[in-house]
Order: sequence, then structure tokens, then C-alpha cells
Amino acid sequence: MLFRIALIVALIAGLATAAINFIKVREKISTLQVNLKTETDLRIKTQGELSATNALLEKTTQKLNETETELTQTKTERDSAVAEAETQKKQAVSLADQLKKTRQELGDTQARLAAWDVLGIAPEQVKELIARLKQAEDDRADLTKKLQRLAYDYEKATNELARYIVGDIVPPLPPDLTGKVLVVDPKWDFVVLDVGRAQGAVEYGQLLVSRDGRLVAKVRIRSVDGDRSIANVMPGWKRADIMEGDVLVP
Repeated sequence: MLFRIALIVALIAGLATAAINFIKVREKISTLQVNLKTETDLRIKTQGELSATNALLEKTTQKLNETETELTQTKTERDSAVAEAETQKKQAVSLADQLKKTRQELGDTQARLAAWDVLGIAPEQVKELIARLKQAEDDRADLTKKLQRLAYDYEKATNELARYIVGDIVPPLPPDLTGKVLVVDPKWDFVVLDVGRAQGAVEYGQLLVSRDGRLVAKVRIRSVDGDRSIANVMPGWKRADIMEGDVLVP
């Protein structure tokens, strides 16, 4: 009997303990459920805020890209404007220089016109005067050539006459006359010289031929042209064969 009572008491105590534990567990479960709901709500709210933030970030990034594009375009337009301004500045400086030059030329022209007014000569007469002056210069040049030719012919005739009267004479040559041998003909002993009437060479004039400061031969001029002459090697004066480029001295 006592055993049954003890067993019942123990069973009741166990049930009471189990009930108390169940109540505690149920409270914990309720608390966990509340905490889970709170965490879930917070997660949902956080996800919403994150999505909104991502959307804002994407919009900001797009706006930033557009701003960078506009900035690049603006910089390009600015560089183009600066280059255009620099070009216009250079053109303005060039135009200013041209204007200054034109004004100066205009002033010079006006001064020349004033000078012509003082002289009493019309500008259209200047061309005719220049043509007359050029013709006079040409006539003077022709006359000078004729006089030179006459003087040469006179000197030649004088030398020829002296040769007939006096005998073999050597007409003088300019003391500063120098030249070179252009062509050599060893078979006939004649040479072509680069000096002629223009340099003062005359027929029967004599020249020494040297090479490296040493005497090579002596030649006598036989015919004279404007800037060329032909000479024969004089017998007894040939020390070596004459070569092209040998130097001539009076």
C-alpha cells in the first residue's frame, strides 16, 4: 500500500516536473519564435534597404558615367575652342603685320609720287624713260665692245707692222695675267689656253708654263679668241712634256 502511495507520489512529482519543464520550454520556444520573427523582419527590411541602395548606386553610377561623358565632350570642345582662338590670334597678328607693311608701302608710294610731282614727270612716263635708259646702256655696251675690238685690231696691226719693220718682237702681256693649260697636242706641239682677249692675251705674246713651281716650257700665242687662245711650244724652252692643268704666267 505504502509502495503504491509512494509510486503515485513519485509519478505526480514527475508529472509536475515535466509540466514545469514543458512550460519553460514553451516559453523558450515562444521567445525563440518572437526572436525569429524579429530577425526575419529585420532581414527582410535589410534586404529591401539593400535593394534600394543598389538601385540608388546603379543610378548614381549611370549619372556619373553620363557626367564623365559630358566632361570629356566639354574638354574636347574647350580644346577645340582654345585651338581656334590660337589660330585666330595668329591670323590677327599676321593681318596686323600685313596692315603695317601695306601702310608702310603706301607711305613709300606716296613719297615716290610726291618726288615725281616735284620732278614734273608723270608715272606713265617712267616706263618709257627706263626703256630709253636700257637702250642707251645696250648701245654703250655695243660701242664698248666695238672700241675694244678696234683697240685689239689696232694693237694687232701695230705688232704685225713692228714685226715687219723691227723683226721678231714680243708684245707685252698684262703682268697679272695667269691661266691654265686646257688641251695639249704633243704631236704638233701646240696647246689650248684658258686665257683670251678678255684677259688681255694678244697674238705673239709669250707665256711660261710651270708645274709645282718648276719651269716646264715656254709658249707663244698664235691665235686669240674671247676667252681662249692657241699657242705653240717654243723650241729650246721645253724642259718636260706639258700637261693639262699646268700653270701659265707672263
